Amino acid sequence: MTQIKTFKELLVWQKAHMLVLFTYKLTDKFPKNELFALVSQIRRAAVSVAANIVEGFRRKTLKDSLNFYHTADASLEEVKYHLLLSKDLNYIDAQSYQNAVSLCEEVGKLLTRWIQSQTKYLVA
Repeated sequence: MTQIKTFKELLVWQKAHMLVLFTYKLTDKFPKNELFALVSQIRRAAVSVAANIVEGFRRKTLKDSLNFYHTADASLEEVKYHLLLSKDLNYIDAQSYQNAVSLCEEVGKLLTRWIQSQTKYLVA
């Protein structure tokens, strides 16, 4: 098994980064009056997912790393809520919503597996 040297090698980060890019494109079409409200919130939450994975990857202790990974997971839930709100406000259509949620679910599964794979070292 090869050692991961940079966060860019983590599949979970790669997918989280895709979520950030997707979210930015999606929110470009939102009403201008939402720029400093919902647009800002959803973008910050999406960036938080990827950024906390990066920060967790570089932490010196496993416990610290896991705290950041759990924060990333919580931010992912925030993104899901903002997406639902965006759909309910008719800022995004049902297909865009479903695409975004599918990407969130993929990131969530990868993040859960990553956390589980790291947690086993706490007990060893």
